[in-house]
Order: sequence, then C-alpha cells, then structure tokens
Amino acid sequence: MTAISDDRVLLDVDREKRIATITLNNPAQRNSYDAAMRETLASHLDTVAEDDDLTVVLLRGAEGVFSTGADMNNAYGWYGGQEHGEAPARTRPSQRRRLAVDRKSFGFYHDLLGFPKVTVGEISGFALGGGFEMALMTDISVIGRDTRIGMPATRFLGPALGSLHMFFHRLGPVLARRLLLTGDIIEAGAVEHLGVFTETCAASAVPARARYWAEKAAKMPADGVVIAKEAFRLVEQSQAYQGEEVAGYLFHAYGTNLQFAPGEFNFVKTRAQHGTREAFRLRDEHFHVPEPDVE
Repeated sequence: MTAISDDRVLLDVDREKRIATITLNNPAQRNSYDAAMRETLASHLDTVAEDDDLTVVLLRGAEGVFSTGADMNNAYGWYGGQEHGEAPARTRPSQRRRLAVDRKSFGFYHDLLGFPKVTVGEISGFALGGGFEMALMTDISVIGRDTRIGMPATRFLGPALGSLHMFFHRLGPVLARRLLLTGDIIEAGAVEHLGVFTETCAASAVPARARYWAEKAAKMPADGVVIAKEAFRLVEQSQAYQGEEVAGYLFHAYGTNLQFAPGEFNFVKTRAQHGTREAFRLRDEHFHVPEPDVE
C-alpha cells in the first residue's frame, strides 16, 4: 500500500536499528485523530508490516502527549461522507451507516492488535479513548506515572464502548468495569501494581525507556518475531478474543444511538448548544460526585 501523505502522522525509519517510529503529530488537539489521520496511521503500519528490514514499530505522540483518542469536535462526522469529499454529517446517521463505519474502525484495531512486528508504546501525558485502546494494544508499553488514562467517552456514549474483550483481558474485570461504568480518568501510577503496562516510570524517562525496549526487541530474529506474534494471536483468540470485532463494533454502533432520559447528560446536544469546550466542562460538572469525608 502506498503511504498516505498527512503531516499529522509522521513515519521515520531507522534501518540500522530496524525500528520504525510513527508519531501522532496533532499537538494542538492533544494528538486526537480524525478519520483521515487514522487512515494515514493504518497506511504507515501497512508500510512497516511489508518491510522485511524492520522488526519494531514505536508508537508515540508529539510534544509529550500520546493521544486523547477520536476527535469529538463533530462526533457524527465520523459517520458522514468525508471519503467522498462531502461535508460532515450533522444529524444522526442511520444504523446501517454506523455498522459500516464501526466495522472499518474495529478492522483497524484488529490489525493493530495482530500486527506482525513488535509494537512499542511511548505513552505520556494523556491516553484516552481510542488512544487508551492503542496504548493497551501495544506489545511493550512504557507509560509515565502521571499519564491520564481512561475511556471518558463512556459518559456520553455509554459503557459498551470500544474493544470490550480487550479491556477485560488486559485490565481485568474489576478495573475494566470501573473505568467503563464511571468514565473515570485515572493516573497510570495508580494501577502500576497491576502490571497493565510493561513499565511505569517518571514522565521524563518515558522516551528513553521506550527507545530502550524498542532497540532490545529489534535485536530478536525478525522471522521469529512474526511467528511468535501469530502464535500470540491464536492463544489470545482461544482465551478471550473470539468474536471480538463482531461484539465490539455491534455494541459500539448501537451505543452511539442512545436515547437520553430527562436529567441524563447528552453530549452531542450540549455541544450543539454551547460548543465543544463548554460541553466538556458541563460533562465533567454533571458527572462529578464529591468523595465522602470519612476517616
């Protein structure tokens, strides 16, 4: 596949070290991504997958932030006709459109999870929503203790959001339920003892430690890595991943068509009335519950 040109996703290749680095380069939006950025990311991953001289891909975000996930400035824009040059949709998409788009989205996550080269995540600042999913999908992940992680979009799209099988498999059922049922954003250091990530360290050490792991993995036999990755995929499918894409995209598609009862927070409606920034503030205000003052 020919790489798509988009300077919001950068590809750099170190052939001597056998490492490719892919950088989400949208720092003004905390490296959130739209459909075009994800297409470019997928294209770069295909380029690396087909290059026999590369063994490792290092995923990172520019300016100390991994990614805050999908760009929600126009939530329904993901379901519009952008691929045909049309204006993003401003009304609710049909269910068939949701299923078509979400099938493609979960195809991207499937390919990343089963990527034939070693994936190393350099995770700093924020890893939210789709950014959190990508961080969890990397084979080796280095994360700063103060990195904010979670799935806050569950607060306006519902808890059946994202790669549910992976959340339960990688996070464990207790933490997965907590993050999905509350939309909480937590610091990675709070779950360091659970071993969710390969290494948790000071924020300043993340780039060097991620590069260390990338160089370490790149010394492995390239054929052996590919064989191992396919073996890992089979083991995970036999344990928890069977039907992951089908379950994930079906529940996500249905979940984006929620009806809201009086008093429930409707992000899309609030954003249309007050703008994106104010909608996020009102969302956090709505969901805030003070901790009880107990000893």
